[in-house]
Amino acid sequence: MKINNYHLAKSLEEAYKLLNENKQNAIVAGGAWIRLSSKEIETAIDLGGLGLDQIVETKDAFEIGSMTTLRQIEKEEGIVKHYDGALSNALSHIMGVPIRNLATIGGSIVGKYSFSDVLTPLAIMEVELEFYKKGRLSLEDFLVSKDRSKDILVKVIIKKEEAKGYFKKMQKTGLDFAVVNVAVSKKADTFKIAVGARPSLVKFAVNAMEFINKAKEVNEEVILETAEIAGKELKFGTNSKASEAYRRNIAIAYIKRGLREVAL
Repeated sequence: MKINNYHLAKSLEEAYKLLNENKQNAIVAGGAWIRLSSKEIETAIDLGGLGLDQIVETKDAFEIGSMTTLRQIEKEEGIVKHYDGALSNALSHIMGVPIRNLATIGGSIVGKYSFSDVLTPLAIMEVELEFYKKGRLSLEDFLVSKDRSKDILVKVIIKKEEAKGYFKKMQKTGLDFAVVNVAVSKKADTFKIAVGARPSLVKFAVNAMEFINKAKEVNEEVILETAEIAGKELKFGTNSKASEAYRRNIAIAYIKRGLREVAL
């Protein structure tokens, strides 16, 4: 990574205009994963002076500024309880505290990192993203969007709900990226199953979710079948961290555990 110029933005409008002046200009959030890229940035735009590092809890949601660190979110009392602490639990196992004090929620989302332990638990919740120009869209729509136009993520809105949640990841050591991660939720009678670090971007097990959500009764037999369907429908890959078969088997095992935890 090479950065030629640095600019501390004084307003969102200034940051947006500068971002779109040159295709090599970029927003720099926490910068935790910046070393993973080999691209050259002409001007790095810092949003650190715009007050986007606050968590505001309202009656209906947690509104999280895009520059809020993962550590802030991990320790937020309301989020620790939300979905049985699935998001807080996921964040607590990302590298070490110094990294979580640096990495931001905005950078973690906009980067769409395939190894992300942030996107997977968020995927099972009701989450909206608020951009400076595009306005609001759901996290689910953002993840599948092919829109490459430049915009600035302002806040992340996690809607409050009565729901149960589960998150688990496999990693070789506490300082490694996930080999695979799984999140499961149950809201009323509806289940969601998301699998990330496959090693591709997080994805829902759509067929498995359809199967379990149509079941008259969720018992052990249904749970086992749901996990097997998920293992067959999702694509897994091989890299230096793990084989395709290993990832698939671990994901199936974690889906079973997650479904048992939220359903039984």
